[in-house]
Amino acid sequence: MLKNKSLKIAVSGSLAYDQIMNFPGCFGDHILPDQIHNLNVSFFLGGLKVSFGGTAGNIAYNLGLLGVRPTIFGVVGEDFSSYETWLKKRKIDLSRVKKMTGEKTAAAYIITDRKDNQITAFYPGPLPKNYVRPLVAGFKNIAWAIISPDDKARMLDYAAMYQQKRIPYIFDPGQALIAFSPAELKKALSGAQILIGNDYEIKLAQNKLGIDLKTLIKTVEILVITKGGEGSEIYQRGDKVKKIIVPAARPKNTCDPTGAGDAYRAGFIKGLLSGGDLKTCGQLAGLVAVYTVEKFGTQTHSFTLAGLKKRYYENYRERLTVLKEKAPDADGTAQGSFS
Repeated sequence: MLKNKSLKIAVSGSLAYDQIMNFPGCFGDHILPDQIHNLNVSFFLGGLKVSFGGTAGNIAYNLGLLGVRPTIFGVVGEDFSSYETWLKKRKIDLSRVKKMTGEKTAAAYIITDRKDNQITAFYPGPLPKNYVRPLVAGFKNIAWAIISPDDKARMLDYAAMYQQKRIPYIFDPGQALIAFSPAELKKALSGAQILIGNDYEIKLAQNKLGIDLKTLIKTVEILVITKGGEGSEIYQRGDKVKKIIVPAARPKNTCDPTGAGDAYRAGFIKGLLSGGDLKTCGQLAGLVAVYTVEKFGTQTHSFTLAGLKKRYYENYRERLTVLKEKAPDADGTAQGSFS
């Protein structure tokens, strides 16, 4: 548990309008391996929904469900008003979000096939210069910060400022990882306490750095590898590396995996704040992720603390004792989208 209630959680990343689409088939059935150089393919979709999303928005939303009131660091366009109202109703601090006149808020176009493979196109929104440094310099009492996918230059600026101010941070490069050079990735990791990514992203990071998993583990205190329906693995650096295997929580359905990774990160942060060990952090994270898998969209799910504890026991046969704060009651009218 945090002894100092004034300590804050800083969540940087994208705030975006997600256009989520389902493809009833499999991408692999329509892509010819020997014709990748001449790719021209169209997928007829079975559904489309526009909802509130972006990595920072999704993480903050899930933290709000867990009783944490984070501060979002981000940049948006003049069309942000509906999303702004949604987040403010959930008591999420937007005082560090910069709104740019004449610009559009970021947008993600996400297609998921029936095997949960995804193809995503992302417009990053406004890219103001010299935004991060004065923002972080004037913000105090940060208990944890998370750098989630955003414009690469901003992500590097956050890392540099957190290193300079000795703020513990989680580095979560996600889809932005492909933009990093080996030197930039090494620089961002040099001050991170935790690196988190799915198994593909972690393998990509290894390839970029030219190192094996054993060496990557030595670069941070904690490495978290998520594996979707197979759960997650957590490695803790020490005289002897500690490996924790976390089984996946059981979803009631697998409606839409979009946003599950962001929900996992929120659950993990909540576990850290509540003083849980890494196994508990991973199990709580995996369970929070399940809620968004069961709903179409990224901020369309909700839960109560009582319901969370009940499902935690059902999945792990352990009591969830680290959560003392009362989580917000589920809002049956909340849909997390606009028309």
